[in-house]
Amino acid sequence: MNTIQIRKRELNNCRPEPTMNEDELNRFWDHYLHVYAGSPLQVESEPEETPYPHMKVSKVTYRGFDETPIHAWYITPADSNESSKRPCVITFPGYSGDRGLPERYAHWLMLGYSVLAADVRGQSGETGNLLPLDGGVVKGWVSQGITDIHRSYYMAMAIDTVRAVDAALAQPGVDPAKIAVVGGSQGGGLALLAGALHPKVAAIVADIPNLCRMDYGVLHSASSLTEIAQYIKRYPELLDPILYHLAHFDILNLAPRIKAPVMVSVGWKDTVCMPETIYAAYNRIQAPKEIRDYPFSGHEVNEYQKREAVLFLERVLVH
Repeated sequence: MNTIQIRKRELNNCRPEPTMNEDELNRFWDHYLHVYAGSPLQVESEPEETPYPHMKVSKVTYRGFDETPIHAWYITPADSNESSKRPCVITFPGYSGDRGLPERYAHWLMLGYSVLAADVRGQSGETGNLLPLDGGVVKGWVSQGITDIHRSYYMAMAIDTVRAVDAALAQPGVDPAKIAVVGGSQGGGLALLAGALHPKVAAIVADIPNLCRMDYGVLHSASSLTEIAQYIKRYPELLDPILYHLAHFDILNLAPRIKAPVMVSVGWKDTVCMPETIYAAYNRIQAPKEIRDYPFSGHEVNEYQKREAVLFLERVLVH
């Protein structure tokens, strides 16, 4: 057995204990999802000009966790019509990123899909953040409200993610049985989170995802979780309640809620979303699943993996 094979066996056996009781976690999320199911989505849509004649673009706005207007693109092939239902790919950006320009998603349109490309609140897109800033934070976003789960950035981001699926379902021409969620890094974590929290998600592609084994990440990662580590460094007495807070959003704990087919990718040299975090969550997923290992890759999604994602969705979503 060579070194690569030994490392693969180690990762396959990476099965840390959950950091939160499953029944308690399910009660928490079932309550919150019930509350927000009755909250008006207030979807608004207006046409957006594009220089590309083969795509049709609308700027969509919907209400997030705390009435924050979340902005997204809804993009379809130019020849689409409402009577012809298409699969819809919902995309989430990496940390500090945004939805970008609509042409970023042209490859999905070439496959005949529609796309809902969502911003993440407060980051570099158009979407703001109405959460109250009534306490100190570390530079970045994720430490906002970290001592109050009911008003924290992670809670807001999670509900925003669920409502992105609702917003996609509200768009004309979307096949409600063929909703896929995709993303890399933060976007990959949010794709898994959407799959855990929304029953209409039919397929998931999570490249180098965060939100996995978050306690390990706080200790070791070079990711956004360094912001949480910095906060705990300042307030060490809050270590346990903050880790308990994070446990509610950790895919390690939420994995059994995922029912849709999943593809995950992992770079073994990734110091941001480390393989020990991704495999820990992946190994607890009970739905049909596939993983793609890149032993010599860091925090990146290469062209090979982008094609693998396309082929995966063609298999599980279309055929």
